[in-house]
Amino acid sequence: MEKHPLNPAPTISVPRVVERAAPVPRWLRAIKEVRHRLESGLPVLLITPSLIAVLIFVYGFIGWTVYISMTRWNDVLPDYTFVGLRNYVGLFQTPRFQADIRNTIVFTTLFLLGAIVVGFFAALLLDQRVKGETFWRSVFLFPMAISFIVTGIAWQWLFNPQTGINLLLKYVGYPGPLPRWFTDPTILFGVKVGAIQVGIPVALIPVVIAATWQLSGFTMAMYLAGLRGIPEELREAARVDGASEWQIYRYVILPLLRPVTLSALIVLGHISLKIFDLTVAMTGSGPGFATDMPAYFMFETTFRGNHFAQGAAIATLMLLMVAALIIPYLRYSLRRETEL
Repeated sequence: MEKHPLNPAPTISVPRVVERAAPVPRWLRAIKEVRHRLESGLPVLLITPSLIAVLIFVYGFIGWTVYISMTRWNDVLPDYTFVGLRNYVGLFQTPRFQADIRNTIVFTTLFLLGAIVVGFFAALLLDQRVKGETFWRSVFLFPMAISFIVTGIAWQWLFNPQTGINLLLKYVGYPGPLPRWFTDPTILFGVKVGAIQVGIPVALIPVVIAATWQLSGFTMAMYLAGLRGIPEELREAARVDGASEWQIYRYVILPLLRPVTLSALIVLGHISLKIFDLTVAMTGSGPGFATDMPAYFMFETTFRGNHFAQGAAIATLMLLMVAALIIPYLRYSLRRETEL
């Protein structure tokens, strides 16, 4: 008997119903478009007031200062007669400004060296997980919470020839003549160049000590963060290879801390180039302008002598000194980011 396969159940095709989206009203589309434009332009709208303020009150005033430095306004009444670079040439021929340049170079060099060395060794000690690390870290960082005015007054008392450290020297029986500190006009390693002696003013050393005391905690914090960021595996691998502790620090740790050192030099360098309040509170211009700084000279020239053009020239030169320090660092940082 022949068997026939069963026919599958018949399928019934149902026509597909296509749902049409309801048309969006024109007013709703307009609202969405306005909202989209507001959201895309909101960041620009928020930074515009700050950008305008910076352009006016920073770069506008810098441009105005540069313009004033090229005028004859050296009296109470304004005089906008253009004289070119005459004020700058006169500054470099002034013995006081020549002493300021010497003091700035000496102060910056000694201050950077002292703050970097003290901060680095303090970070090394704290990196050994010493007992009471939190306390000692707070002790090192505490001077940063004090203003330069307070620091200057405190260290002025400490280095006063009649009090402070000299009393301690008397008490321990110091045989020689007591130091005169910031009242001493002596120039160490002095060489006569023009109207001034080029060397290290003794009166500037207490200022360097005070500044180092206040800001070495900053370098300590930076170096400690850098040391804690170095993986312990690198040190262990170096020890396995037979490296001593000195070699580990010399060839492993110090190269890795190079960006930290550069950042600390830039931050401390621009502070030292425009130092003002510490010298005002501690020594003023000092004996024979031994502790005078460009910022203090600018203050006296502009607001006490009413030589506004000359003061503007000093301010412009200070800006150029800071820019000469900052711009290479910015280019180096941008180049590294590009390479990474």
